[in-house]
Amino acid sequence: MTETARKNVLLGVTGGIAAYKAAELVRRLKERGVDVQVVMTQAACGFITPATLQALSGKPVYTDMWDGRIPDNMAHIELTRDRDLVVIAPASADFMAKLALGLADDLLSTLCLARNCPLAVAPAMNREMWERPATQRNVSQLVEDGVDILGPASGDQACGEVGLGRMLEANEIADAVLAKLAPKALEGVRMLVTAGPTFEAIDAVRGLTNRSSGKMGYAVARAAVEAGAKVTLISGPTALDAPARVERIDVTSADDMLNAVKQRVSKADVFVSVAAVADYRPSKTSAQKIKKTDANLALELVPTTDILAYVAGLPKPPFCVGFAAESEKLVEHAEAKRKRKKLPLLAANLAQNAIGADDNEVILLDDAGAHPLPRAPKDVVARHLVDHIAKLYRK
Repeated sequence: MTETARKNVLLGVTGGIAAYKAAELVRRLKERGVDVQVVMTQAACGFITPATLQALSGKPVYTDMWDGRIPDNMAHIELTRDRDLVVIAPASADFMAKLALGLADDLLSTLCLARNCPLAVAPAMNREMWERPATQRNVSQLVEDGVDILGPASGDQACGEVGLGRMLEANEIADAVLAKLAPKALEGVRMLVTAGPTFEAIDAVRGLTNRSSGKMGYAVARAAVEAGAKVTLISGPTALDAPARVERIDVTSADDMLNAVKQRVSKADVFVSVAAVADYRPSKTSAQKIKKTDANLALELVPTTDILAYVAGLPKPPFCVGFAAESEKLVEHAEAKRKRKKLPLLAANLAQNAIGADDNEVILLDDAGAHPLPRAPKDVVARHLVDHIAKLYRK
């Protein structure tokens, strides 16, 4: 997120063991360029200290309705007036009941009632509390009142039980917050993204692959959702979790990825080929493990189908965006690839600086020329790329 597009969030923290996740949430939001103001209930202070959240947010933390640091003593008014969103995480059953009934007996509940910006809550409570009719009535009332409900998830709980009520992880809440705050430049656009490596089997246990982590492709999918697109992600083998609100299709080989793309490309408005698809595969695959001997082992490799070229060459192709990972002569080789495949946009980077890393430095190439992007976390690079895609696509 660029400085000019900087967004301001008020994070409300209520009492519950999940309050420890608020620290990670502040960090996640801050690293994505969000200004975070924290307000805590007295109960929350029993689980995590204001000092911790102040250190992470870089701003004073407020807990008291009568805090003298606000000149007119109207913290419940002043703290939300420059905010784009109020997020309560964790939101206890008690606090959600207050919101549903419009009660205002402390700073956080009062500012929620007096806010002039959207409100989202991330519930966190025992499974029995979540399932109670009273809680579900409160949830229904909040939804009717226009409040976004983020979660909860199902899983192990601090009490030792298992079920619904667990607060979403910090990265999932951060994704939801960024999606709500982002300009919807791709609202209604259907995007198909490929990501990650492919694995080309040699035998039952061995194969050819590459060092792609999939991080850039997943970041593009996440940024596209933030921009309002409906995203399908076709992913090779990775250890990454699918971004929220993204349909993920898991594949293994280049042929698997090609077939998955063929099945879905007719419904796509935009196709972004980020995956590091194998250029070659073994001509023959052994169903059993090839036993090691002292003799040399020769493999015959045959070319795989170029998925991006296939899509770009369709009679009515979607808007196609390619990626080029080069090891030298970056612009020269990438621009040649763009022209050869007749792509409106291509993102080029040096493979040795990007593969497996959390950040990237990219040059966008289109008919208007080269547009270098500074080195930044891949999520930030992906948002710049999606903004550029939206501008070209809308033309």
